[in-house]
This record gives sequence, structure tokens and C-alpha cells, in this order.
Amino acid sequence: MSRGGGVGITNAVNVGIAVQADWENREFISNISINVRRLFDFLINFEATTKSKLASLNEKLDTLERRLELLEVQVGTASANPSLFT
Repeated sequence: MSRGGGVGITNAVNVGIAVQADWENREFISNISINVRRLFDFLINFEATTKSKLASLNEKLDTLERRLELLEVQVGTASANPSLFT
């Protein structure tokens, strides 16, 4: 009779260990999921910020290119008409 009782306790202990391991695995998976989500959010924000900064730089470059073209025309005009400098 004691063997039957011992097997029941052993099974209960084994089930308890399995439940504990399952909870630890779930907690680990939850932590991984949370960190993946944080990384994903960071990358989305990084992409948006980067696109915004690149768009701003592109606008500034466009402005500088237009100014440079204007200066090139002015220098070309002045070179063609040296009398403008006298």
C-alpha cells in the first residue's frame, strides 16, 4: 500500500515540476515577445525619424542646388560681359 501512495506523490511532484517548468517557459517566451515588440517599435520610430531627417536634408540640398545654378548663370553672364566690372 505504501508503494501506491508513493507513486501518487511521485506523480504529483512530477506534475508540479512540469507545471513550474511550463510557467518558466511561458515567462521566458513572454519576455522575448516583449523585447521583440520593443525592438520593432524602436525600428519603426528610427525609420520615421530617419526619413524625416533625410527629407529635410533633401530640401536643403535642393535649395543649395538652385542657388548654385543661379550663381553659375550670374558668373557666366559676367564673364561674357567684362564691361560689367568697369
